[in-house]
Amino acid sequence: MTELQAGLYTRLDDPPAVAATSAGRPSPGTEVRLVTADGRRCAPGEEGELQVRGCSVFPGYFDNPAANAEAFTADGWFRTGDLAVMDAAGNVSLTGRLKDVINRGGVKFNPRDVEDVLDQHPGIVQAAVVPMPDPVLGERVCCFVVPASGHTITLAELCDYLGQRGVAKTKWPERLELVAELPMTPTRKVIKGQLQALLAQRLAAERQG
Repeated sequence: MTELQAGLYTRLDDPPAVAATSAGRPSPGTEVRLVTADGRRCAPGEEGELQVRGCSVFPGYFDNPAANAEAFTADGWFRTGDLAVMDAAGNVSLTGRLKDVINRGGVKFNPRDVEDVLDQHPGIVQAAVVPMPDPVLGERVCCFVVPASGHTITLAELCDYLGQRGVAKTKWPERLELVAELPMTPTRKVIKGQLQALLAQRLAAERQG
């Protein structure tokens, strides 16, 4: 991100497993911490928001005190909005984005918990999970799937697959959208905002009959 430089990186002498599965450790002069939603510092292996402080962090958004108040904690930590876990050696692995977290009736979870399992399905090329507005629960779960050639995917099949692999039922999708491809950034990240906009269009069309 442009708000900081080289906050984390792996080292040349790191084992291949560390280089392949993590973003590494803080750069000199940089502090990082992971914090839970209630402000508690995470234990090793526990997921939380990645926050950064140090000389490489930008001083703030120009002439935008409201954005700065949202981006920084009272003691000067920059909220990256990234979810991550840190191992006992201080290596940080990114797991998702805080804004992507789904709140289904008060039960919050990272969509990646579902996406990583579905990506192993032999009939799925790619999957993305987004929140779906609900008047009772606040949010439900919608899954966009790019099916593999020659495969037919159903919602019941997806839920059965997730259940067999130990995914909690509260995380199962309640709507399935089959698409030819997912919208991607140049760095191959799924643009979930576009998927949510597409979902909103389809829900509106259904309500209109």
